[in-house]
Amino acid sequence: MAVWIESGDCTGCRLCVKACPYGAVEVEDGKASLNDRCTSCGACIAACRHSCIRTDASAEAPDLSAWSGVLVFCEQRDGVLNPAALEMMGAGARLAAASGQPLEAVIAGSGVRPAAETISDYGPSAVHVLDHPGLADYRTMPYASALADLIQSRKPAVVLFCATHVGRDLAPRISRRLGVGLTADCTGLEIEAGTGHLRQTRPAFGGNVIATILSRTTRPQMATVRPGVMEPATKAARAACEIRAAEPVLGPRDLLALVVEKVRTRRAGRDIRDARVIVAGGRGVGSAEGFRALERLASLLGGEVAGSRIAVEKGWIPQQNQVGQTGRTVRPDVYVACGISGAVQHAAGM
Repeated sequence: MAVWIESGDCTGCRLCVKACPYGAVEVEDGKASLNDRCTSCGACIAACRHSCIRTDASAEAPDLSAWSGVLVFCEQRDGVLNPAALEMMGAGARLAAASGQPLEAVIAGSGVRPAAETISDYGPSAVHVLDHPGLADYRTMPYASALADLIQSRKPAVVLFCATHVGRDLAPRISRRLGVGLTADCTGLEIEAGTGHLRQTRPAFGGNVIATILSRTTRPQMATVRPGVMEPATKAARAACEIRAAEPVLGPRDLLALVVEKVRTRRAGRDIRDARVIVAGGRGVGSAEGFRALERLASLLGGEVAGSRIAVEKGWIPQQNQVGQTGRTVRPDVYVACGISGAVQHAAGM
């Protein structure tokens, strides 16, 4: 919703200034104006007695009937599905069931037909395979071009990405190409009763507020979802699933970046997102030596060690073991926190 002030009709009565909860209205030379604090909440519109504050909220809603279905981007590396892809399939299946629309998936790469066959076991009515040598390794531009073309052709109402390193890089590029919004790092998704809009829930203001975001006038509705938040899909009874081979058209401008070298590092221990027992430490642990005690406890419990952001910044644990809003989301059976304040930014990761 856009809000603006017709200054020619304004009398400078300042009622809108008093009504604005954000300090977004200023009066200069007897005329009101909006500054960059405006959130388009509409409080000033109701307060104005001279009808000089206008909005486009009453404008005729666009026809969105051509957009339908839920499309899930399934990330893979070297032909192996990222486990988070099944979390997205689970979220997509629930949204598709709630909206009465089909669930489809898309996978991009080179030689990824076997991975597409795996995805077909989890309930989609179709899997789109974007297969091209230029997609063998993840690069932003060719992936964005291929996915944007498919979305414009297929016209899904909802498009989901996992908020992995790839998803966080790719989804904003695609949303910009399509000219629509993107809600990042969602922790909840549901279909709004009566309207069919996607209610996208995410932490805001450092985790102190939970915001619910809707895209009422544009399609597709795009969101990235935190890994570890959604329940993974389970194999469904084998239904008819069409695997549709697509031929992305990639030009020289899409292939400007080249992969020169791949460097792989070995992970010590399991991924904390898969751990059933986690022993986590924070500032109160005091040192890297203090974390050795946590490692011994985790070993006895058959678990993994994790930590808060400060523990990573001080070099006590690797970044891949960080839990919290800026780290990883975990779902263990047992979580032991040592020397952690319990701030909402940390709790958002559990």
